Amino acid sequence: MMTKRLAAAVIAAAFLFSLVSCGGEAQMKETAPPVIDGAGEAKNVELYCAECFTLYEYENGDSYIVTDDGSKYLVTDLDPEGIDPDTAVLRRNADHIYMAASAAMSFYDSLGRISDIRFSAIKESAWDIESAAEAMRSGDMVYAGKYSEPDYELLLTEGCSYSIQSTMSDHVPKVRQKLTEIGIPVFVDRSSYESHPLGRCEWIKVYAHLTGDIELGDRLFEEQKEHFDRLEGIESSGKTVVFFYISASGKIVTRKAGDYVTTMIEMAGGENVFDFLGDDNASSTVTLEPEEFCIHAKDADIIIYNINLGGEIHSVGELVEKNELLAEFKAVKEGNVFCTSRSVYQEIMKMGEILTDFHTVFSGSGDELKYLYRIY
Repeated sequence: MMTKRLAAAVIAAAFLFSLVSCGGEAQMKETAPPVIDGAGEAKNVELYCAECFTLYEYENGDSYIVTDDGSKYLVTDLDPEGIDPDTAVLRRNADHIYMAASAAMSFYDSLGRISDIRFSAIKESAWDIESAAEAMRSGDMVYAGKYSEPDYELLLTEGCSYSIQSTMSDHVPKVRQKLTEIGIPVFVDRSSYESHPLGRCEWIKVYAHLTGDIELGDRLFEEQKEHFDRLEGIESSGKTVVFFYISASGKIVTRKAGDYVTTMIEMAGGENVFDFLGDDNASSTVTLEPEEFCIHAKDADIIIYNINLGGEIHSVGELVEKNELLAEFKAVKEGNVFCTSRSVYQEIMKMGEILTDFHTVFSGSGDELKYLYRIY
């Protein structure tokens, strides 16, 4: 049977190979950028780790984006003719954007471009990015209906430039079709499909091309990459970790091996208790019966509870109330129970800091935590 340490070595080797071959799949799916009068030659923008988009930059600053599902986008100030009708044309440096992809707000926040977002598919109380919540409180950003039921009249009346949607819009294709029909192009954010956390961060380059802040986008990505670089090659702490939440029905939901969260746990020196879980299913989570969960997790050194989906808790007592079996867990008895902050899932451009928090917990360094907190 493969030992934990050997398994970690195999995972690390696979990760290093993924960096060497990074972008291989995306490169296979490349679509040649169109020739545009006045734009000049288009050159491929080198990517470090992202696999779900390919990016080209024209000599005049226009951009061409192809995502892994075959979607094509031209970012331009021109009025090009003869463009493939399947290519969405997006105005560079546009404002009055309808944001229906919560994770993408982190990119605009990092770029200092929250003011570009006029319409939100999420109400103010659901934003964990303070600048977005503040913009809604002040009226600079307004609610324009959820992603599946946009307020088309409001979007048209106020001149929505384009909509940024998550892949949830795949479940309501009529909405995307309707937006396009009324002259509102749709860009679908696929950053959540990146298997590596830095791949998710690298989508900042896409949004930097949309806003025209290309150098800033590159710098922001490098800042996150530095956190990963500092921990590259660290040895395992030997601490076993379980990351989970308890659903309303009482089931336990944990992450699969190879998911970006479990990848970060391994990279930060932790050993994922459920590193044997995984299949070809597109979902990144696994639902377990409490008894099965306890068999594997009761002796874990560290518990990390996901409050974003499991509900906010402030004490170990509140956690045990959700399932009394947890009272017998080693981590509960030894006081090594942590929770995620609310903003973890919306803060894509803080992956480096979140990784550092994981390492702080696993190493016991005592450094201040930003995105995790201990409960007693």
